[in-house]
Amino acid sequence: MQRAIYNVAAVASAVMERGGPRAVEFARHRVLLRESPVARAGVYVPGGRAPYPSTVVMGVVSARAAGVEHVAVCAPPGSDGELDPVILGACGLTGASAVYRMGGAQAVAALAHGTESVGAVQVIVGPGNLYVQEAKRQVLGQVGIDGFAGPSDLVAIADAGIDPRPLALDLLAQAEHGPGSLVIAISSSSELLDQLDSSLQGARDTGALARLAWVPDLELALALAQALAPEHLQLLGPQAEQLAPRVTCAGCVFVGTAAGTAFGDYIAGSNHILPTGGAARFASGLSPLHFLRCFAEVRIDDAGELARAAAPVARAEGFELHARSMEARIRDNGTG
Repeated sequence: MQRAIYNVAAVASAVMERGGPRAVEFARHRVLLRESPVARAGVYVPGGRAPYPSTVVMGVVSARAAGVEHVAVCAPPGSDGELDPVILGACGLTGASAVYRMGGAQAVAALAHGTESVGAVQVIVGPGNLYVQEAKRQVLGQVGIDGFAGPSDLVAIADAGIDPRPLALDLLAQAEHGPGSLVIAISSSSELLDQLDSSLQGARDTGALARLAWVPDLELALALAQALAPEHLQLLGPQAEQLAPRVTCAGCVFVGTAAGTAFGDYIAGSNHILPTGGAARFASGLSPLHFLRCFAEVRIDDAGELARAAAPVARAEGFELHARSMEARIRDNGTG
């Protein structure tokens, strides 16, 4: 057991050292860790209220960075039956392999299982309405997915004395994603929260959940943010910005009064396909890693030592043939 723990820990540590194949050398065997992209990936681009070329960028560029050979984009067509030109333009600029005029749960099913005209993929990513997300959940196992994307959410922790106008616009911008979006401003300044209150009425009118929370100090603000694990977390003002290194549960953290979340949605370079609904407690934003598979290649020069150490463990688990299979290599190597 001690030898197994040592070997597994050595390989697990190498997994954390990303960047090409990594070889872990032992006395009489070696384990080579390799990464390989999936061959085909699909990016779902919603189009219910407007075209979203930014989602094309987030999905296709990440897949291409991983080395995916075939990247298909699907988006619902407009009332004229055609895709918006801005979607087609984004697909051309990012190097999408194929573009399908289809949306909804049926589009996810087509990508997952394939049809006469749609090639099946191995990973499906991208936001969409509840039907799209439920379809992704149901095909999980047939394909990989990035996660279950719910309404957008933003938590902002703000110092007293900051300009409330940009912050109000940041909150309204995330509420612009539609009903069910959650935007929360947390501060120890009652004056700042009062200034934000009237601005957020417009968000409430759209069906977004806009809330203001007073806290006695920013330590409690950080605790609340960690518990909520928001999709977006903003830290505004010198004291709030000092909390950044301690944040561990957020899809993306925006630090400083100039760092509005809208920059992350479009141009900053961070991905806007992020875990929502508290999923940042265990999930990550979209990256090339969603399209990669890591696997080990094992080469054994002399099986004797490994077999003698592992066979008793196999027998303790009731797997006699596992033990005999390993012990057979002792004889094959002439060390028995």
